[in-house]
Amino acid sequence: MNAIVDEAKLHGVKVCAHAHGTESIKMAIRAGVASVEHGSLIDDEGIRMMKERGTYLDADIYNDDYILAEYAKFNTPKKIIDKERSIGRLQRENFKKAVLAGVKIAFGTDAGVYPHGWNAKQFAKMVEWGMTPMSAIQASTVNNADLFGWSDRIGSITAGKYADIVAVDGDPLQNVGILENIGFVMKGGAIYKNTLAK
Repeated sequence: MNAIVDEAKLHGVKVCAHAHGTESIKMAIRAGVASVEHGSLIDDEGIRMMKERGTYLDADIYNDDYILAEYAKFNTPKKIIDKERSIGRLQRENFKKAVLAGVKIAFGTDAGVYPHGWNAKQFAKMVEWGMTPMSAIQASTVNNADLFGWSDRIGSITAGKYADIVAVDGDPLQNVGILENIGFVMKGGAIYKNTLAK
């Protein structure tokens, strides 16, 4: 893992680690990854390490709801659903600890576990488990831009950046769930959707 991260740095590439287990998370952080995906069983030491090193946590805490509601219909074995119930709860509790500790949070959803297009359901879960609506929105904008190394191009509405903008009918700071119904989409200055025009 150290060699992978070191080699990536030589080429100006960031590394993310897909890690659920406590020790694998800490190994990845020590190696210098930019982010940990999932981070389900992170412990207090791992949280402290992420905070100290500026490592992003990219947790997919909506997945649990969908899996527990739907996977039995797909004949998923009960032991797998039971494991999801216990690990999913731990992941959310650990996510909340990381948020409260000030770990940098990125927005990632592991879409594909549930239908594509449902990614925005993550916002409400992030708020339910410790984030403010604004910090959840920032996870998907300025934080992701920083994580990707694209802060000079995306992540905020600023002159000179790509005009990538979405809009909704309402205030997501009052109800972050309205981000599940985007009414306006602009990418690179071109409008792809506009149901808000009156």
